[in-house]
Amino acid sequence: MPKPAKGPRLGSGPAHERLLLGTLAAQLIQHGRIRTTVTKAKRLRPVAEKLISAAKKGDLPARRRVMAIISDKSVVHHLFTEIGPRFAQRDGGYTRITKVGVRKGDNSSMAIIEILTEGTPAKRAVVSQADAIAKAASKREDAKKASAARVADRDSNAKKISERIASRVSAAVSEIEDEGDAPKKATAKKAPAKKAAAKKAPAKKAAAKKAPAKKAAEKAPAKKAAAKKAPAKKSAK
Repeated sequence: MPKPAKGPRLGSGPAHERLLLGTLAAQLIQHGRIRTTVTKAKRLRPVAEKLISAAKKGDLPARRRVMAIISDKSVVHHLFTEIGPRFAQRDGGYTRITKVGVRKGDNSSMAIIEILTEGTPAKRAVVSQADAIAKAASKREDAKKASAARVADRDSNAKKISERIASRVSAAVSEIEDEGDAPKKATAKKAPAKKAAAKKAPAKKAAAKKAPAKKAAEKAPAKKAAAKKAPAKKSAK
């Protein structure tokens, strides 16, 4: 006898379980995702994986094995034409189970089982477009950084040149000031002598002014004496 699968069985017997899993697999392939209990999702996952692996082969025996589980031809056609080629470069892991809490009433744990969309042509186009956008953005950022670096280098070079020019101008100005200060120093040395001579000049002028006064004072008594003698001479006559 075949060994029973691990875990709790679904339905009232093996035939009911196969029918139930086939129905769930058909709904999953048709809609892409379904909401069911965690137990059913875990039992459905290996069945869906085997169906997708058979659809990747795409031959007639694989289609007959799938038709033994799913009786809807439109679902089988969708599986072999769209879902199978989607995972041509992927080995397993075609579905995802996500727990979404509990169900009201019996408090059963619920989950969403879905078929991955990775590897589809649309997904690859979107990913390639996103990569192209990211590369273009990185190139623009690199160009901005390079231009900013060039501007910074140009500014630093201009600053260095201006500093050199300013230093040279200041040196030339200091040299000119030194050359202009030399005659001023010489004249400054002569200036005290001139000041001393100027100070002496008023003294000489004062002495010169006093000298005529003295001469006039000396002559005044002589004139007075001559005036006194003159009447005496007149009276003798």
